[in-house]
Amino acid sequence: MSLEYPEDLRYLDSHEYVRLEGEIATIGISAFAVQQLGDVVFVELPEVNDTVTRNEIFGSIESVKAVESLNSPVTGTVIERNDAIIDDPEQVSDDPYGEGWLLKVRVNDPGDIDDALTAKEYSTLVAGE
Repeated sequence: MSLEYPEDLRYLDSHEYVRLEGEIATIGISAFAVQQLGDVVFVELPEVNDTVTRNEIFGSIESVKAVESLNSPVTGTVIERNDAIIDDPEQVSDDPYGEGWLLKVRVNDPGDIDDALTAKEYSTLVAGE
């Protein structure tokens, strides 16, 4: 299966992605992470108005194979969380870049993502894994 990494996203080497639109960051996990995890059975996310901190854990995702920590690519305040995936975690697997997003965060500094990987850099990284 050929995995896609949309060009408008930036990626962490821990396999989270971020889409920055103005000061709003949408955070999720990459198709590669979904493939590695297998069937997602549980997602733990922070509450709305919680603060997340760049490069720190904000939640976890559990599959039949493993439990993985979720790391934030930005620092800011959670303005929305995808409650639909808490009820139906498989949505993360089905559409990681669309309906399977995790959080929307109002970022303190849009420059947080400057050192995140481009789609091309991320693709090269995961090709080696």
